[in-house]
Amino acid sequence: MEKRQLGRTDMEVSVLGFGGAEIGFEGASEATVERLLKSALDAGLNVIDTGECYEGSEELIGKTVGNRRGDYYLFTKCGHPRGVGSEDWSQDSLLESIERSLRRLQTEQLDLIQLHSCSESVLRKGEAIAALQSAREKGYARYIGYSGDSSAARYAVESGAFDALQTSINIADQEAIRLTLPLAREKSMGVIAKRPIANAVWRSNHKPVNAYHHVYWDRLNTLRYDFIRHFPLEQSIAHALRFTVSVPGVHTVIVGTTNPDRWSENARLVEEGPLSDHEFSGIRERWEEVAPATWLGQT
Repeated sequence: MEKRQLGRTDMEVSVLGFGGAEIGFEGASEATVERLLKSALDAGLNVIDTGECYEGSEELIGKTVGNRRGDYYLFTKCGHPRGVGSEDWSQDSLLESIERSLRRLQTEQLDLIQLHSCSESVLRKGEAIAALQSAREKGYARYIGYSGDSSAARYAVESGAFDALQTSINIADQEAIRLTLPLAREKSMGVIAKRPIANAVWRSNHKPVNAYHHVYWDRLNTLRYDFIRHFPLEQSIAHALRFTVSVPGVHTVIVGTTNPDRWSENARLVEEGPLSDHEFSGIRERWEEVAPATWLGQT
């Protein structure tokens, strides 16, 4: 699997990474996660990204591949110690959360700890950033990052405090391509693309039940990309994934699944490589033509 240097860090990361949200929120079994992650690591994937608020995700990762810690780079996020919807950006809470994540993940050190979508105002106060810097000094993490979008992500990049940015980049979410990625490249930051296939919301011909997917569904119905309308489903998903891989400055794309077979499919799609210049430009031009300024990055 293709590897890319993650900005100014010493990590050479696989272009396809594993996102741990689904295995937590969907209650995947330990046996399923073990099969999924071990097959992914055996095939060359070396990035696992999770978060403290992804229910049992950290524990599952620690139990199933903690004994293979040298085979992958381990990223997690902090700031929501009591689950999705809770927030605590105080230094004490963040450090306690990171210590808890280390225990859950069965590791002595993270490769990357990220603030999880805090606001620009929280970043400007400085305490949350100082907490991650303290975690790095204590040896809890080698590098620190920010995970989020829009003006907060722009400030995080401008601050110069972070080694990496995780942000939404896909066919339905392209604000970051102009707002944050050029500056992140100038600062040699690592860039991790989340939601790289826009959750494949066009899999069915009706609006998804889960409201989390509604923004992308509505945007894609406005964008009306030809490849979604005319390509077979698997080919359209491949096209979408390869678009994100093709975005300048992106080092790894994080895809989550609870299906070990789907992981193999995603790996095969990535191996097809970036889109051609013509294909990539077509998607960007359609976005520039249609997308209003109110289409912000989606956390």
